[in-house]
Amino acid sequence: MPTNRHVLLISGSLREGSANQSVLRTAAEVAPEGVTAALYPGLGGLPHFNPDEDGDRLPAPVVELRAAIAAADALLFCTPEYAGTLPGSFKNLLDWTVGGVEISDKPSAWINAAAPGRGRGAEATLRAVLGYTGALVLDEACATIPVDRALVGSDGTITDPAVRARITEVLARLAGR
Repeated sequence: MPTNRHVLLISGSLREGSANQSVLRTAAEVAPEGVTAALYPGLGGLPHFNPDEDGDRLPAPVVELRAAIAAADALLFCTPEYAGTLPGSFKNLLDWTVGGVEISDKPSAWINAAAPGRGRGAEATLRAVLGYTGALVLDEACATIPVDRALVGSDGTITDPAVRARITEVLARLAGR
């Protein structure tokens, strides 16, 4: 096992100030020793999925997405739920990964930052799509960590020590630490 594990953080939200972005910004800060965590910045720049373009000549943003996934040792997702499922822009990102092999057997997990009792539709859809990609979903690393907006500091990270510790634990489990 490599000494340092790289976890790619992928948000399903386009909103800069979303709870999902706050969770992942915090994850980048609180990664345990031996783990680096970096946020994938390109959700909004991906073209609409088109199977005709999912071949040898991929659009540049898709090449960048797949390269970022390939370079990661593990993936951590955090996404809102819209109308009982994943937001369209996030589903679009996932659709671009189905035709590749980068996610296949890659340890993957998610954090559900929604209020208690919410977000289950997004989790179910994410699990289903990750199944099509061949991702290795680590149930022990998946977590529900509701984020109260009052716990988010001006820098967009979560200030509550208990929440920060839970995010660190998720990363440790995901990275096998």
